[in-house]
Amino acid sequence: MQMPASPMRYLLLRRLFAILLLALSTLAFAGAAEPVSTRDGAPIGGKDTVAYHDRANRDAHTATDGRAAFTVQYLGHAWRFASQASADKFAASPQAWVPQYNGHCANALASSEGLISTNGNVWEFFGDKLYLFYAERGRQRWLQGDWQAFSKEADAAWKAILLSRLKPRQ
Repeated sequence: MQMPASPMRYLLLRRLFAILLLALSTLAFAGAAEPVSTRDGAPIGGKDTVAYHDRANRDAHTATDGRAAFTVQYLGHAWRFASQASADKFAASPQAWVPQYNGHCANALASSEGLISTNGNVWEFFGDKLYLFYAERGRQRWLQGDWQAFSKEADAAWKAILLSRLKPRQ
């Protein structure tokens, strides 16, 4: 026996709505689970995360301030950029531009100090990845030491933090 079109349509719409609601709640929860380093009211102190990758900025080792006029929402925060072009690059592929650990101090994570926010002024590329540091001392530790071992320690600490945020609270 076949159901009339309208009850089947109703069931289909109801099922699609349930799936959409589940997907949206999962995305919202996942975004809330990832901490972002915020200083001065913006991720990474309002620095333009795309600009770190510019060859001239890397050579001069300078950070570029973002502007409130050029922002992109990601992980629940308004990331700032120096230009619309930078904002557009970021919006197209945020994962390609966000610093490791969403801008938290890599050295603090590697040293079991937990999440310490950075202002985006102390940074370095190791391999092809951008790492931020709370202070120059941490950056120097990585430059003069075994940055690969430090990054593995920081990765493990970051994963543990993310997992702890996903566990239901009792």
